[in-house]
Amino acid sequence: MSRFHVHLHVNDLEQSIRFYSTLFATAPARVEAGYAKWMLDDPKVNFAISTGQPGGVSHLGFQVDSDEELAHVSARAQAAAGTVLVEKGARCCYAKGNKAWAEDPQGVVWETFHTTGVLEEAGSGAEETFRDELRTAPIGGCGCSPERTAAAESVCCAQ
Repeated sequence: MSRFHVHLHVNDLEQSIRFYSTLFATAPARVEAGYAKWMLDDPKVNFAISTGQPGGVSHLGFQVDSDEELAHVSARAQAAAGTVLVEKGARCCYAKGNKAWAEDPQGVVWETFHTTGVLEEAGSGAEETFRDELRTAPIGGCGCSPERTAAAESVCCAQ
């Protein structure tokens, strides 16, 4: 696994950027309308914040370096949760890539993702969304589809 991922919803983006920039002793790697992200090296964390939902933890996860690693970690998530939502060609949070989503027994949403590119504007949707079947082809996305669970829907689709 490359990086641990944390995504929080915040009420005031500018105030939160000041707080986390001071806490992490560095400016965000990316700031967009309603969104900021830090790519920390010690510890290795992809820490993102966004507005648009009530404040608090949006989701946790792992950012991996390849689709092969994504398939491996997604298979573990499926074994743990019993089901995963897989998205290929996702467009979310100013990035594109492949993703898999699972929920723990408390309803905490876990995202595993491989970023394949950046977007200049906030994206939504995925080229393909399916449940459970972990295909050998690359998997991915933060697509907003009717198949998403309520908890997963709140992760990215309302941004």
